Amino acid sequence: MAKVSTFLILYAFWIFLSGMFDAVHLFLGAVAALLVTFMSSTLLFNEESPALRTGAVFGMLGYLPWLFKEIVIANLQVAYIVLHPRMLDLIDPQLIRFRTRLKHPFSRATFAQSITLTPGTVSVSIRDDEFTVFALTNSAAEALPGEMEKRVAAALERE
Repeated sequence: MAKVSTFLILYAFWIFLSGMFDAVHLFLGAVAALLVTFMSSTLLFNEESPALRTGAVFGMLGYLPWLFKEIVIANLQVAYIVLHPRMLDLIDPQLIRFRTRLKHPFSRATFAQSITLTPGTVSVSIRDDEFTVFALTNSAAEALPGEMEKRVAAALERE
């Protein structure tokens, strides 16, 4: 059941992103979704956490709009820094380490990818519950783990 669900989610995502409904694109999408399903079906649906399976879809539907808003805001902030004549005074690149309270591997992966998707920050390493993140500015470093971790926990770790 996990493989079928993963395939359907990936295939629907392919169709949504491609916007092409001819036979060739639908076939290629099915092949790509099938390959990814067999390589990573346990990433979305893990038998160890049934609560994660049932709540993940609805949790992500609530989390993704907030993440998109944060990505837009961070894009504007990074664009301001890059275009500012005193750019070197505004940046303060640093590596920070912190421990997360997230328990599930899927939640941690979602958190790490969310950090990386947000301009000005990049997840460098995850070891157990310790994250290492590159931050372009001091304010970006101070914001971690912060609100993003709380929202990932609320979306994916309801039990």
